[in-house]
Amino acid sequence: FKESNGPTDSYAAISQVDRLQSEPESIRKWREEQKERLEQLDANSRKQEAEWKEKAIKELEEWYARQDEKLQKTKASNRAAEEAFVNDAEDVFPGTEWERVAQLCDFNPKSSKQAKDVSRMRSVLISLKQAPLVR
Repeated sequence: FKESNGPTDSYAAISQVDRLQSEPESIRKWREEQKERLEQLDANSRKQEAEWKEKAIKELEEWYARQDEKLQKTKASNRAAEEAFVNDAEDVFPGTEWERVAQLCDFNPKSSKQAKDVSRMRSVLISLKQAPLVR
């Protein structure tokens, strides 16, 4: 014979019925209401989670569409800039080197979005454009 603290398997069902029968009506009613309330909260949370997932999927699709649109615009502008650069490269005349360099450089310090400080290089290029080196 083995001793245990709780009800054994053969008496588990009987002890549970005894406990439910000895339980006051108010506690039983509260337990049922609590169970119903918890089921309703679970259903609401599942519904809200599904709504969040749908919203997240929708926002992600919109983000991908915006990224694709931005990429297409960047590709188009890069192709146009490359075509203009190739067309300008064909018109090479001696003595116009600094004018071509000046076209490629942005001399407006406020519009530059670079993290590096290029003000010294800008001033060197401007001074070389104004007074080219003579060999």
